[in-house]
Amino acid sequence: MNHGVQLITYVDRFGRSDLRGLQALLRQRLPGVFAGVHLLPFFHSIHGADAGFDPIDHLQVDATLGGWDDVRALAADVPLMADVIVNHMSSASPQFQDFLARGEASAYAGLFLSLASVFPQGATEADLLALYRPRPGLPFTAVTAGGQKRLMWTTFTAQQMDIDVATPAGQAYLDEILRTFADAGISMIRLDAVGYAVKKAGTSSFMLPETFDFIAAFAARGRALGLEVLVEVHSHFAKQVEIAQKVDWVYDFALPPLVLHALCFGRADRLAHWLDIRPHNAITVLDTHDGIGIIDIGGSGAGAQRLPGLVPDDELDRLVDWMHDNCAGQSREATGAAASNVDLYQVNCTFYDALGADPRRYLLARALQFFTPGVPQVYYVGLLAGRNDMDLLRQTRVGRDINRHHYTPEEVDAALAQPVVQAQLALIALRNRHPAFAGTCVHRLLDGQRLQLRWTQGAHHATLTADLAQGRLHLDASDAGLDLQALLPWLG
Repeated sequence: MNHGVQLITYVDRFGRSDLRGLQALLRQRLPGVFAGVHLLPFFHSIHGADAGFDPIDHLQVDATLGGWDDVRALAADVPLMADVIVNHMSSASPQFQDFLARGEASAYAGLFLSLASVFPQGATEADLLALYRPRPGLPFTAVTAGGQKRLMWTTFTAQQMDIDVATPAGQAYLDEILRTFADAGISMIRLDAVGYAVKKAGTSSFMLPETFDFIAAFAARGRALGLEVLVEVHSHFAKQVEIAQKVDWVYDFALPPLVLHALCFGRADRLAHWLDIRPHNAITVLDTHDGIGIIDIGGSGAGAQRLPGLVPDDELDRLVDWMHDNCAGQSREATGAAASNVDLYQVNCTFYDALGADPRRYLLARALQFFTPGVPQVYYVGLLAGRNDMDLLRQTRVGRDINRHHYTPEEVDAALAQPVVQAQLALIALRNRHPAFAGTCVHRLLDGQRLQLRWTQGAHHATLTADLAQGRLHLDASDAGLDLQALLPWLG
């Protein structure tokens, strides 16, 4: 993987276009800016229950966006990442519709997971209460298949039917996705919702030892086709460190809330501690198509078995309230049980609004991301310093839509002209092109409120000094021939 800054975007929400339009936008408005692009689900259909994360046909490009030849053309310009949605598919898929019509006589009967698949002798109350799910209630939906009533496993919504990844049918389904992606020139895959993929009686059915076995086997099949693998799991930070030792890449989901914590409390001790222990085979983010994770820095469990988090519980509560206050309570309308949320452990808000739309602190946060070891990704809304889309939220009543604005071409042009966005583009150029970032990084606390990250390679160096109390960004770098004029108003 190229270690430069990557873009995360929906095809149709970044200029209301298709694959060819996105390719033109990147060529004409953002030439050479990104070292890779993560295309969020572009499969048939992108208009389901979960913005494409519930594919009807994972092997077909949504007709409104183009076809596989358009994917190949974009991949010829820039390395592409795409999602393999390993845990589920849409209830409207031909496979599930055939199962509903024919039941056990269906060729796809072994593709879907039911309560009886995992608990053939039935489940006790204790069995059911032990299951981990990212939303209230039990992960089952009643259907009638072939005239027989069944309880199907639905981790997320009633429209997302869980796949039995242990059966030949499940494995064949996923392997065909890998082959299709490799043929289209995609070079990296993200395993979406993989923490829930393996279910086992008597467990939480989340991130089990068998899950790691599944990830390792699936990743090996991907690598054989030339695909690198990124694992997406929100969980206690110790689990992330463990996962990183067994996979190609993990997300550093602890970084965004820890950067916010540092700016909220004006001190860098919690963030510095994470920099001491975090895995370096990490994709760093501030924002994504999901919310800002809280579980990733919080404690886990209860009573004597509780594992402490990266920040104390009372500080985590204050941080969440601070984010809500910074956006005048807009995120409260989109978070928790307020708006049909899949994930109750995330705050739904644009990162810019979570910082009170303060451009200086926003650029400091982005600089901290870029100077943290790993591969940085920038979400399209974050690239454009996007604000909360309350109209879309009220239209769909889906909490995460607050941070999934549909930008028109005119809105993209206006956003790119903003000084804060121009400064962010200068930071991206620094991260991509300065030779120091091909070297090594050390960090240190200068005092309680100032954190320094310094990259060096030979005679080259790039140093960030972050004053968290003042929200100020200080940069010192050897000459690399970069034009950083757009950054000057925000430095010091």
